Amino acid sequence: MKETPDTIEEEIPDSHWVQEARQGDLQAFDYLMSKYQGRIYALLYNMTSNKEDAEDLLQDVFLKAYKALPKFKAQSSFYTWIYRIGVNTAITYVKKRKKKQGLSLDHLDLGLERDPALVQMASQESPDRNLGLKELQIKLNKALQTLSEKHRTVVVLHDIQGLPHHEIGKILGVSSGTVRSRLFYARQQLQSLLTDLPTSS
Repeated sequence: MKETPDTIEEEIPDSHWVQEARQGDLQAFDYLMSKYQGRIYALLYNMTSNKEDAEDLLQDVFLKAYKALPKFKAQSSFYTWIYRIGVNTAITYVKKRKKKQGLSLDHLDLGLERDPALVQMASQESPDRNLGLKELQIKLNKALQTLSEKHRTVVVLHDIQGLPHHEIGKILGVSSGTVRSRLFYARQQLQSLLTDLPTSS
């Protein structure tokens, strides 16, 4: 009997669902989407700081992935592959946004309650501390948007999403050493910006 996402066991690898999806099984691709959409959305949100943009880009990422599945050679994991598509989609969008209107911090979506990367942290805080956390998130979002795309990417992937250096290197196509150096520089920049940036525009 053919496996379906409804009867999935945790030990079934992504490669199984990729193979099924490549053979036209939409349920298999839906399973892969449901497995990774939360992480990819968090990536896109933290790269753009805008809820609507992140939602639109999420659809673009999975559409691109579906169209590209026949060319997926499985030389890397599906996890790495879909993250790479997500990163490239976000970077391309942010560059276009800058060219069209320049960087406008006034129009960023700074809602802490909508940031899946910080929901758990916020839920563990007391009400008295939530205001301070929200204020910090506003400053962090503003500071992140002033970094270059390559430096913002490593901060989002490592410090916010918790990916290890070697996995980020695979996603970006660079060495672990390059990831570390970019991360070091980005943290230095953020430290300075978080000290100097006002919390409101």
